[in-house]
Amino acid sequence: MDDKATGAAMLKALRKRRGLSLADAARALITIARELGQPCNSLPTVTGLQRSVARWEAASPTRPDARHQLLLAHLYGRTPGGAVALGSGSDFAALVDALAHLGEGAAQLAELRTLLLRTATDQGGGMFALLSPSVRVGLAAAVADASRADENLVAGLAAVVSDVNAQVGSLPFVRLQLMLTPAVEACRQLIASPVPEPLLTRVRGVSVEAHTLAGRLAFETRDDVASQSLYATATREAGLLPESWRRATVHMSHALVTLYSTHGLAGARALGDAAVRDARTGDSIVVRARAHALQAEIAARADEVRQAHASLGLAWFDMERSHGGDLSSSSFTTGHLRGFEGVCELYVGDAQLAHDRFAASAGALVAPREQVQRAIVTTDQALARIRLGDPRSAAGLLHECVLAAATTGGRVPAIRLRRARQDLRPWRREDWVADLDDHLMGVLGT
Repeated sequence: MDDKATGAAMLKALRKRRGLSLADAARALITIARELGQPCNSLPTVTGLQRSVARWEAASPTRPDARHQLLLAHLYGRTPGGAVALGSGSDFAALVDALAHLGEGAAQLAELRTLLLRTATDQGGGMFALLSPSVRVGLAAAVADASRADENLVAGLAAVVSDVNAQVGSLPFVRLQLMLTPAVEACRQLIASPVPEPLLTRVRGVSVEAHTLAGRLAFETRDDVASQSLYATATREAGLLPESWRRATVHMSHALVTLYSTHGLAGARALGDAAVRDARTGDSIVVRARAHALQAEIAARADEVRQAHASLGLAWFDMERSHGGDLSSSSFTTGHLRGFEGVCELYVGDAQLAHDRFAASAGALVAPREQVQRAIVTTDQALARIRLGDPRSAAGLLHECVLAAATTGGRVPAIRLRRARQDLRPWRREDWVADLDDHLMGVLGT
């Protein structure tokens, strides 16, 4: 059976598992279209849509178009009882798999998932959206009796953390907090209970990732007390794992949060240095490169020219080495490193070089997960333009960053935007600065 035939068979099996005839499925999709506010004159008849459903499931199938994919996603994104279920093992996950077999691209499927997550959190039902039915059942059983925890439960929790992390840049941080909360709480309960020893290390690894991400999300939503507590838990749990690079990743995330939530560089420097120590004894070359890059930025902000360039050189040395199979290879790329290089040039080097490094970094950071970082880099690029005597062009770049900051509710992009606006004070009477102020006030309220 070829891929398309497999996808068609999966769609048919999914419909039958719900107990829907072709006509039932058509009526359900029309009802969803009405609920979504689609114009009545654009709605198909039951007979017409029934024929479409049959074509999607045929031996030589057609693929549902984007509009019908959205309707199918809303149909299968909820359980028969009405609960949102988008995680591994759900009917929605089966739908995405079927559409992939039918030839739909990864970008469209990711967008479909984001739309469903956005709708789920709009309606207040996102708390358990990413927990698959099997994980919910397994978690309830494990909380009652820790000996019943198994590999499938841990893998399910890891998938939730990974899914939430993948949505950074696509959904507001406050919504991501909502979706991550069950996984964080589940990890806490499992670690506090007598989980079978072979599973404990895996649970702890998931807990470190969950608490680190939760610490970052709490910071982005301006809850510094909760953020510090979450990072403390992540650091403690990471220290009990055999891979020292895992604690390095916690230190790095914590250092960046500290850099923007406290006065002075002492706290961020201590965490950055700790990250380098742990990364040097770990197996991840990419984590080592990232730790050195962070150390370089902190040194540059402290006006320590030699230290900044030395750490940056070590970061490039690590990034240019072979790191195939590195578990952290996707978390830090040369595009990210160009951004750090730009920051170093901005503080202790040449503004033109800084501008060029930022431009190269922004051009490389195109994935949805990288949009927050891209907004930060582009704002820094605007600062470089101001220093190069081109403030009007800088203001144009800042307009691009406002929407990105507003979309996620990100704290760091907003902080960088305010700082860049302060550097535009000498031109505050210009119309183009007034336009930027109106944009900032209208979108960010600042």
